[in-house]
Amino acid sequence: MNELTRFSLQRRHLLATVAATAAVATAPQAWAQAPAASRVLRVGHQKGWLSILKGRGTLEKRLAPLGVKVTWTEFNAGPVQLEALNVGSIDFGDVGEAPPIFAQAAGAPLVYAGATVPRPALEAVIVPNGSPIRSVADLKGKRVAYNKGSNVQYFLVKLLEKNGLKYGDVQSVFLAPADARAAFEKGAIDAWIIWDPFLAAAQKTLDARLLADATGVVNNRAYYFTSRDFATKNTDVLRIAIEEVNAIDTWASKNKTAAAAELSAVLGLDKSITELYLNRAKFGTAPVTREILAEQQQIADTFFDLKLIPKKLNLLHAAPVDLL
Repeated sequence: MNELTRFSLQRRHLLATVAATAAVATAPQAWAQAPAASRVLRVGHQKGWLSILKGRGTLEKRLAPLGVKVTWTEFNAGPVQLEALNVGSIDFGDVGEAPPIFAQAAGAPLVYAGATVPRPALEAVIVPNGSPIRSVADLKGKRVAYNKGSNVQYFLVKLLEKNGLKYGDVQSVFLAPADARAAFEKGAIDAWIIWDPFLAAAQKTLDARLLADATGVVNNRAYYFTSRDFATKNTDVLRIAIEEVNAIDTWASKNKTAAAAELSAVLGLDKSITELYLNRAKFGTAPVTREILAEQQQIADTFFDLKLIPKKLNLLHAAPVDLL
């Protein structure tokens, strides 16, 4: 079962979750009837930087003079968040590189409103500290675990290419982060490709050794998404939302100790883990550009070649024109 099929099959189960969580089943009709002076920005988010933005209340203050109300809905996974956008329950959210490609392949009206700077150090291949694996070349024939259809799968493909190996030269073991951590701890896999903060947690609590991160291989950006319809009608709102996200980034870059403490409380992790994570992070968020969309196009093309999505996508127009 490819990831697009999995995404589609999840939809029936996710619809109920979205409706119960967001409680906005009639939102599209209400939006159509709402006067321009009482717009609503419905933000969907997972635990992380948007949670901190919510706690600050600065987005509400910036949008109040425009007559825009902000609502917040927390989700426990990216696919549910993207399905919420697809059914019209949210207008804005955060996600990694890969999930939106599967959503777009499934027909979701998603466009990219903003992107972070490259953050290649936030994903890496790790091995047990005592492992004989010392180089990427040593991964040949080894059991490598990662989340199928994720940004780290794209990282693996490009990392192997850079080191003279093919994707089929390793034994891929498809595991979600929690299951991969358990397999790593038991020695059931030889290597694990994972992102922060799971990466930092493995280094701190499992004595994992970093074999190679994504520096010089892929960019590993995070994205902020919206729908085509919302973007067309609310360019001003989206500009302010991206500016406020960037303000949180700027604050975190200058106050890493305080940011690590606040993020550890949000994520439920020890501060030493979030400190390790933030000390190698790069900060900055801005509207997407055509060059950034070209990066997403490369990922989409790679996933098509791997038969993870059934058709080629054209992502070079997957952004509000007014934001470019």
